[in-house]
Amino acid sequence: MRSLPLLPTTVVGSYVQPDWLVDRALLTSRSPARVRAEDIWRVPAPYLDAAQDDATVVAVRDMERVGIDIVSDGEIRRESYSNRFATMLDGIDAANPAIREGRSGIPNKVPRIVGPIRRTRAVAVRDVQFLRAATDRAIKITIPGPFTMLQQAVDEHYGDEAAAAMDYAVAVNAEIKELFAAGADVVQLDEPYMQANPDRAKSYAVRAINRALDGCRGLGTTVVHICFGYAYIVSGKPAGYSFLPELDATIADQISIEAAQPDLDCAILRTLPSKTIVFGAIDLADPAVETPETVAARIRKALDHVPAERLVIAPDCGMKYIPRATAYGKLQAMVDGTRLVRRALGAG
Repeated sequence: MRSLPLLPTTVVGSYVQPDWLVDRALLTSRSPARVRAEDIWRVPAPYLDAAQDDATVVAVRDMERVGIDIVSDGEIRRESYSNRFATMLDGIDAANPAIREGRSGIPNKVPRIVGPIRRTRAVAVRDVQFLRAATDRAIKITIPGPFTMLQQAVDEHYGDEAAAAMDYAVAVNAEIKELFAAGADVVQLDEPYMQANPDRAKSYAVRAINRALDGCRGLGTTVVHICFGYAYIVSGKPAGYSFLPELDATIADQISIEAAQPDLDCAILRTLPSKTIVFGAIDLADPAVETPETVAARIRKALDHVPAERLVIAPDCGMKYIPRATAYGKLQAMVDGTRLVRRALGAG
């Protein structure tokens, strides 16, 4: 990874998919897809891969222009943050889905677990290779974590949640190692359902995450992202997490949280003493673009509890559901606000 400044900036994962690529009205009229949702794509199948590649370059260039230090591919090729990986595992039947209530309380179509969960092919390796060729900046790729994938499925095979989660973790572990080998600097596990289902999470989530990250130390930087859900779905968010201090026991290098929209009491950051914090400083529920000074003030609240050397600055969550102009403006404000704090700290 190239040298990073103090308080490096990044994104949580998703950026805005262009309207020429996806049917935005259809995308936003549903809960995030847990099974495949090919009908959101506007481009016919023979040309879809090339169109997604082009849109990925657009996303990367936006991130580069505003000055993001660690860029992602924008998750441009995905119908949701989790369904692409989760439905490509053996033992999963997504063609004949079950119904399960999502974290927002809305019933959703989800995959059925009908046999042993196994990863028999790479899912995002080409995505990393493409991203690595598209930019000279540090790069991040995201995949769903084992706990969250289990909460987004109906188990008809294991009869033991922890056992199913561990097989998901083994599959994730194999993918992570290939993602680092393909050139990823940062691999992030998205685990929002730990916040939604804290009692289950306390039973086996840390064990599953550690199995997913086993043997990855030294290959690159690992991150676990936890949040309250996309802002367009979840408008009212609590000021504290039901599951966060427990993540200090994971072997992940970094923990990614949202803090801006919920106006998080940053004292909770002290409960993660061994981790770098990816700090959400951009409120994605507010359509107004923050000023750099607003972003700087949010970062300073975190600095009251965590040293600058253990902070990475990001939006609260993925930017998939907001207009591109808004996303671009918010990222620019985030970068400019971070630079204000760096200068005040004597770090340029």
